[in-house]
Amino acid sequence: MFYKSIILPAISLGLLAFGVNHINQRQREIPHTPPPIAPTSSPYVNRVAGAGLIEAATENIYIGTQLPGIVDRVLVKVGQRVQSGDPLFELDTRQIQSQILAQEARLASSRAELAKLEQLPRPEDIPPIVAQRQESEALVLQWEDEYRRQERLSKDKATTDSSLVASRQKLAGARAQVDRMKAEEARLRAGAWEADKVISMAAVKLAEAEVVQLKTLLQRHLVCTPKLIDAAGAVEMEVLQVNVRPGESVDTTSGKALIMLGDVRRKHVRVDIDEHDVTRFRSDGAATGVLRGDGERKFPLKFVRLEPFVVPKKSLTGDNTERVDTRVLQVLYEVTSGAETLYIGQQMDVFIELPTETAKDLTKAP
Repeated sequence: MFYKSIILPAISLGLLAFGVNHINQRQREIPHTPPPIAPTSSPYVNRVAGAGLIEAATENIYIGTQLPGIVDRVLVKVGQRVQSGDPLFELDTRQIQSQILAQEARLASSRAELAKLEQLPRPEDIPPIVAQRQESEALVLQWEDEYRRQERLSKDKATTDSSLVASRQKLAGARAQVDRMKAEEARLRAGAWEADKVISMAAVKLAEAEVVQLKTLLQRHLVCTPKLIDAAGAVEMEVLQVNVRPGESVDTTSGKALIMLGDVRRKHVRVDIDEHDVTRFRSDGAATGVLRGDGERKFPLKFVRLEPFVVPKKSLTGDNTERVDTRVLQVLYEVTSGAETLYIGQQMDVFIELPTETAKDLTKAP
């Protein structure tokens, strides 16, 4: 009985000790662990902030194709420097090459036809027509003699009227034959008709234009670096991406960027200013950029230009409170120092200092 009388108090004391220890553990202050990456801080007290994306000074140029087809050759690689007009990639040209050969053959045929007309009459065509004319003239002489005899016989009543009429008609026919042969000879000696020459020359020009058209289409199969010129002359660019390989099929409707180019000697930052901060933004304010994930490094920025059309925001930060229907004003800044350590496409938090007057107005606002 004695053991039974102390069991319940012992259990109660044990549960009480466990509860007290648990409460002490829960109320213990949790030590603060420093973040692995220091949060971004603004160097300005009064500022406007925006998310920026690093791009080439020429903007990122996305190269596509004007023609669908199979890629035959890719002539550049990532990191290669290219000049205006340098070839980038080429589509398969076998079909267009065969069309050019066929059209060049048609052009040669049209030119030969024109040369034939210009060389008329052929020297060997003249003697036969002259001989036929002389033969007709001899026949006229023969029927003239026959008609004169028939007239004398008719006066002496030694022939019939029908024989006289027949000889007269044959003489007229022979004379008409001579006139026809003379006209034929004159037409042959005159050469080709001028209208026929004009038609033939037009056919030659049409064939030449079709050859030029096909050769232009052949040139379009070779995609080259676009021509960009600034104050210093032609802009040299770098290949940033190559998204096409030999043997791949490409088209004009997908909108896929096959090759990306840009002048990376200077780098710009495209900053999205929230539409609610647009009225506070001033282009003459000092600006500083801080890379995402590296709050210690700060990059001075120089205002380049702004694009006055406010567009829907596309670059999202992932913050739960961020509105996806926000519109932004895009402003371009140039990285004036340390740009060689940056990469195209990196994100940067940009802080733009507000003028003193603007800051005072904001403090007075209700």
